[in-house]
Amino acid sequence: MSPPDADPAQPPVDPLAEPLADLADLLLNVGRLVRARTPSGPEVVALTETERTVMRVVDLHPGAAPSEIARRARVRRTNVSAALQALEGKGMVERRPGTGRGVSVVPTPLARTNLRLLRAGWSRELAGVVDDRDALRRCNEVLATVERHLTSDR
Repeated sequence: MSPPDADPAQPPVDPLAEPLADLADLLLNVGRLVRARTPSGPEVVALTETERTVMRVVDLHPGAAPSEIARRARVRRTNVSAALQALEGKGMVERRPGTGRGVSVVPTPLARTNLRLLRAGWSRELAGVVDDRDALRRCNEVLATVERHLTSDR
């Protein structure tokens, strides 16, 4: 039953609306803060935001076609093409013959080394922040679920 002052024309308030909005806000800000502390230097290949986004999809889905990368990354195909060209120039990806006239994109050994350096730096930056392994595992599961949902074809 609705409270007496509820507007029947308005949908019921989702009790998770505020916590979900808080989660999105925290994700955006924590992502920005982690990026600000991402390792840099001559041993790390610097990437633009679009290149990072494309590289994540290539790392998670090696052999994906550029159109699949665009779909999964939620980035316009023309922007993916430009990013792939830049990533090829930096030695981070290779294009290989795919099915039909298409191509598939795979990370290079340099890309794998670069990702290892970044992950090691991120681990050092966050060491000691969350010491509860189960809480960290659960947090990663929740964030992976959010990522899958946001990149799904819905």
